[in-house]
Amino acid sequence: MKATKTDKLASRKRRVRAKVYGTSNRPRLSIFSSNQHIFGQVIDDTRGITLVAASDIEKETKKQKGTKTEIAKNIGLLVAKRAKEKKIKAVVFDRGGNLYHGRVKAFADGAREGGLEF
Repeated sequence: MKATKTDKLASRKRRVRAKVYGTSNRPRLSIFSSNQHIFGQVIDDTRGITLVAASDIEKETKKQKGTKTEIAKNIGLLVAKRAKEKKIKAVVFDRGGNLYHGRVKAFADGAREGGLEF
């Protein structure tokens, strides 16, 4: 049986998650992008908690205009700003099985501009 697009994404996600692990000193910056929206979280895997989160469906970000890529960059900046408020400056990037291209790259660039170190 041929693997579907969803199966391939899940396989890549498992492969990435096997190598990427967030600690208290260096939490994991995880990204999820659907066809319409983008979500980012900073996660401490040792305690199993989300430290910071942002998405484009929040009240303050919902009114943003622009392309999906521009919005992804703004969400990356917002995650970085919220992480800085919690004194988080270094993270490991979890692209969630997606290719490092387009919205994922824009999100990462925004987070870097906001002051996070990968």
